[in-house]
Amino acid sequence: QVQLVESGGGLVQPGGSLRLSCVVSGSIFKINGMGWYRQAPGKLRELVAVTQSGGSTNYADAVKGRFTISRDSAKNTVYLEMNSLKPEDTAVYFCNADVQRLGYGWSSQYWGQGTQVTVSS
Repeated sequence: QVQLVESGGGLVQPGGSLRLSCVVSGSIFKINGMGWYRQAPGKLRELVAVTQSGGSTNYADAVKGRFTISRDSAKNTVYLEMNSLKPEDTAVYFCNADVQRLGYGWSSQYWGQGTQVTVSS
């Protein structure tokens, strides 16, 4: 089994900052890509940012220059530093990881339960 647990969401005023964390645990052999997605009410889930095991990153245009994704491979943890937050960033943020489990020759996608981020004055 593999579990992803997010933390760090909450209520913040426009222009504020938050840092999300996601810890991956379980029978892990290797973690490839790790990323963050978000889903606002009435909208589809969308990519926010991803990072690959080699260090490359990719961001949605809406968050470029404001959000930073990073990972601590030793801790199986991915972070999302969010600055200059806007009301339109309000959503449930989900962690995603591409994980190869011990004893398996392939990887699968796993998701966290989500953490609410609300940007409002």
